[in-house]
Amino acid sequence: MTRILIAEDEPRISAFIARGLEAAGYATTVVENGLDALELAMDQGVDLLLLDVGLPGMDGFEVLTQLRGQGSALPIIMLTARTGTRDTVDALDGGANDYMAKPFKFDELLARIRSRLRERMTSGDLTTIVHGDITLSVLTRRAEIGGRGVDLSAREFSLAEQFLRHPGQVLSREQLLSRVWGLDFDPGSNVVDVYVRYLRGKFGTERIETVRGAGYRWV
Repeated sequence: MTRILIAEDEPRISAFIARGLEAAGYATTVVENGLDALELAMDQGVDLLLLDVGLPGMDGFEVLTQLRGQGSALPIIMLTARTGTRDTVDALDGGANDYMAKPFKFDELLARIRSRLRERMTSGDLTTIVHGDITLSVLTRRAEIGGRGVDLSAREFSLAEQFLRHPGQVLSREQLLSRVWGLDFDPGSNVVDVYVRYLRGKFGTERIETVRGAGYRWV
């Protein structure tokens, strides 16, 4: 059975989420502080982490940093009462798979969980992606060109991963926003264009082609 770890220090919220997930067929474990969240999230029996930002002991951002720093590819959805764009960007750039502001509708949370679990099922077996002279190690989040390491932020790595999993395929800005940044961004945002420019600067401008009116393609 799919197990979801809920790291939330407000019992009312954690109980509400746990009841809904168990009714949907998931097993749940609830912890109330960051240290317990970090320890249990490294357990191979956990399939997804719902991570509150404002945890005692170690906040959600630090838990996220520690997990990604140890090579964990566990899907993580951040939960927070904060609504600032900066917090959203920091969470996603830090390696979170999605970000939801409180209060939220449970149906939307459940849809996000199912989406992230599907992504893990379809990509989980492919831990190393090789295309030409470029290698991405999904577990360690390392990138190389011809054996030379390339320094990528968490979001740059996720964008590169999408391109290299679909070489030659046109990916629209909307698809990339959904898969890399989650569903909270306005489709009119230029964040995809900005990060494509970053990747071109690190991998070479010739590798990513702009398809006018459609999106981008890894050549």
